[in-house]
Amino acid sequence: MGRRRKGLPSRVRTHARVVIIGGGVVGCSIAYHLTAMGWRDIVVVERGELAGGSTWHSAGLVGQLRSTINLTRIMMDSVALYGRLEGETGVDPGWMPVGSLRLASEERMSELRRQAVAARGYGLSMELLSPREAVTLFPVMADDEIVGAAYLPTDGRVDPNGLTQALAVGARARGAEIVGQARVLKIAVSAGRVQAVETDRGTIHTEVVVNAAGMWARDIGRMAGVVVPVIPMEHQFLVTKPIAGVSRDLPTLRDPDRLVYFREEVGGLVAGGYEPDPAAWGLDGIPDDFIHRLLPPNWDRFEQLGRLAMSRVPALRDAGIIRLINGPEAFTPDGGFLLGEAPEVRGFFVAAGFNAHGIAAAGGVGKVLAEWIVEGEPHLDVWRMDIRRFGRHYRSPRYALAKTTEAYARHYEIHYPFQESDAGRSLRLSPAYSRAVALGAAMGEKGGWERPNWYASNEGAADIEHEPRGWMRKFWSPAVGAEHRATREAAGLFDFTSFSKMEVSGSGALRVLQYITDNDLDKPVGTITYTSMLNAKGGIECDLTVTRLTDERFLVITGAAFGTHDMAWIRRHLPSDGSVQLRDLTGTLACVGLWGPRAREILRQVSDDDVSNDAFPFLTAQEITVGQVPVTALRVTYVGELGWELYAPIEMGAGVWDALWEAGRPFGLVPVGYRAVDTLRLEKGYRYWSADITPETTPFEAGLGFAVKLQKGDFLGREALLRQREEGVRRRLCCLVLDDPNAVAAMDEPVCDGDRVVGLVTSAGYGYAVHRSMAYAYLPGNVADPGTPLTVIVDAERIAASVVREPLFDPRHERVRA
Repeated sequence: MGRRRKGLPSRVRTHARVVIIGGGVVGCSIAYHLTAMGWRDIVVVERGELAGGSTWHSAGLVGQLRSTINLTRIMMDSVALYGRLEGETGVDPGWMPVGSLRLASEERMSELRRQAVAARGYGLSMELLSPREAVTLFPVMADDEIVGAAYLPTDGRVDPNGLTQALAVGARARGAEIVGQARVLKIAVSAGRVQAVETDRGTIHTEVVVNAAGMWARDIGRMAGVVVPVIPMEHQFLVTKPIAGVSRDLPTLRDPDRLVYFREEVGGLVAGGYEPDPAAWGLDGIPDDFIHRLLPPNWDRFEQLGRLAMSRVPALRDAGIIRLINGPEAFTPDGGFLLGEAPEVRGFFVAAGFNAHGIAAAGGVGKVLAEWIVEGEPHLDVWRMDIRRFGRHYRSPRYALAKTTEAYARHYEIHYPFQESDAGRSLRLSPAYSRAVALGAAMGEKGGWERPNWYASNEGAADIEHEPRGWMRKFWSPAVGAEHRATREAAGLFDFTSFSKMEVSGSGALRVLQYITDNDLDKPVGTITYTSMLNAKGGIECDLTVTRLTDERFLVITGAAFGTHDMAWIRRHLPSDGSVQLRDLTGTLACVGLWGPRAREILRQVSDDDVSNDAFPFLTAQEITVGQVPVTALRVTYVGELGWELYAPIEMGAGVWDALWEAGRPFGLVPVGYRAVDTLRLEKGYRYWSADITPETTPFEAGLGFAVKLQKGDFLGREALLRQREEGVRRRLCCLVLDDPNAVAAMDEPVCDGDRVVGLVTSAGYGYAVHRSMAYAYLPGNVADPGTPLTVIVDAERIAASVVREPLFDPRHERVRA
């Protein structure tokens, strides 16, 4: 820890409404936005001086176009703020909207075309340039192997220190206090809530703590019992002396195929990148005195990047080198940010893990976190940045390190739909895992679980009526179609052990669940209810099924990736009187799914229980046996066919799979992976949370009004739904079919009415039973009626489409009730 400067107060104040730990650009931005929303009692605690961690040595590039619309909006908010900040605060943040160039080889050019289309849908103007046009904008580069380039004129660069100081001045002017040279020693937590922050200059009692500590965020999280999976990684860039032809208004340049980026610096260039063999740092702890410090330059590690940079900008070969900067930056296991309230502790928020993009994101992230703290939720759906996407298994440092190292190394790779991570695999295995491998499963990973995407054993049965072209072809298999059709025509066997499973129990369980769900759960024991959990604005926070096992015990089932998120949402609404208990059952129960028109015949071969429609109707649950195994059977479906989810103690799960597999083969039973689950559910119009439905969308907009029971009494989000019903629904989730069956969208493709973008694709796929390419999108009322002709831009090609009535398959729902 650095020495205290003269004139600093010896003690911190004793109380604050919010304590922000970390005086870097993000911490100061959060303070700036909190005070802009009227909260004045804010303290920023910094262990050294402002911008003393990773902020000060950042390269300062600000690029707006990202992989999702809401991350792009965050970056756009940053740019808007940086452009007006000097006028508001009197401090120049060094913002220069010089624009940005991104170069492309042949393979990457298709990615740039997609990005240009996405930019249009996001409200950004991106131009595609020829190599000659790109060289005109960046005259010191060679045009070797360039097929084209993308130019975004509103991107730019900023001075990290100037930006931090401007935000700090703005926050102070509205009442925030920034305390330097104060090291956090402990975070007091009681009854699952933040109570105080203890520093070496005194204790601050508070209701809200924001962990904006950058590469120290992991250590700060541990003080509160919160898992913050950030790994400091060495990140290097070269700074040169002035180079002829380099002007101050030179756009920033990224050459992903060469792994490098460039920007102007006092007439010279900054040249850095993302090497394929990155180095983590500080795994055993970051030294207390590592403030405004750098790591020793590693010329051997930079050699590859330096060589690639010189091949793009030959003038670097003769340029004088000022220094090679090696500064640690906080990276995350999937390359996404870590934002929001921690699932373990109420009032403990995180804003960390920016993967060397903290400068670009700081303005927008500050706004998001301030809204989250003040209003209870942000104005954007930030699930892909939400800290609750990481489960408890990320407490393992080795697992987090493996994932993070891979994410860093893949930073500039082309990212295709359905591409899987290779690192940290085989962590969570279902009882049927070995069976899946023996059947040739192409495994994917979700929530740490190994899950079959498809089975190679089914490829021989594939009748290739459909083969997607372009972007979606990369990670596709004809087995998906074979599994889809087998489920529709005979039966499919599914390993759903990765589902997140929870038990809510106690004398107050029904009361709590009734308040946090929009459907009516006060039904007889043995009833299954599909429901949403809403926020105060009526947005969908959770999408799940609830089964009433007894009067006071309920089984909650949600997606594999959403367990931590959904448990945290339920937990935050539990009473403190102990009348309700919440228990995670995910690792204790196996789940085998059996669906298809012959599912009942197969189940009868291995069960002595009556599974007829009269004895075991749709949306009910019973205790039965499968082979020798006692199971809880739920007659429910996510694929639109007759069948059951069969839950058994995890040590008996293999027995359920084996019994059904042996009994079902004469009936045409096939193993089915998750890629077919996606196409099956799309045909049936079933929604997927985080894509089709989000905290930004309401049940009425999403076509889920049938599951809303406004008359049941008060529930969270009810008032917002009543207002929307009164005012009218302005947009609706609609199904479109594309005229070209081999043009398959992925997500976020623009949907156009003429030249006007009217929506973005939420999810899409090919329906092997209806023989159509399908896409879902939220559309305004004037273009949402069935029969409306529209276009969807897929792989930069305009594909004719039309709105259709949904669901496309089994619209009377006869098959699920058979």
